[in-house]
Amino acid sequence: MENHAIDIVISPQTITIGTLLAHVRRGDVVRVHSLRRGAAEAIEAVVHGTHGRSRIIGHPLEKIDLPPGASIVAVVRGERVIMAHHDTTIEAEDHIIIFLSDRRHIDAVSRLFQSDA
Repeated sequence: MENHAIDIVISPQTITIGTLLAHVRRGDVVRVHSLRRGAAEAIEAVVHGTHGRSRIIGHPLEKIDLPPGASIVAVVRGERVIMAHHDTTIEAEDHIIIFLSDRRHIDAVSRLFQSDA
């Protein structure tokens, strides 16, 4: 919709797909947006747990073992949006925005957000 006077385009199909994907993902996935006709995804997930029971809480991004094609691009902490850098440390209740270029690795990403028992 470039070069038009339209500010926002809403696709009921895209919204429905994202809502369904968020319900079937493991962990605490809040939103999923299908990209590149389903080949990639943008995911918003909430980090729960404590430093001792989470694979990512208290760790800088450079120490988090992400699957190939996965990038944490932003951290939403309260009302702040933090652009992700190698030294950004994840805290409990952060909302993490992840771009996943190959959705075959979605299970590995979802496991990162599950708190260890």
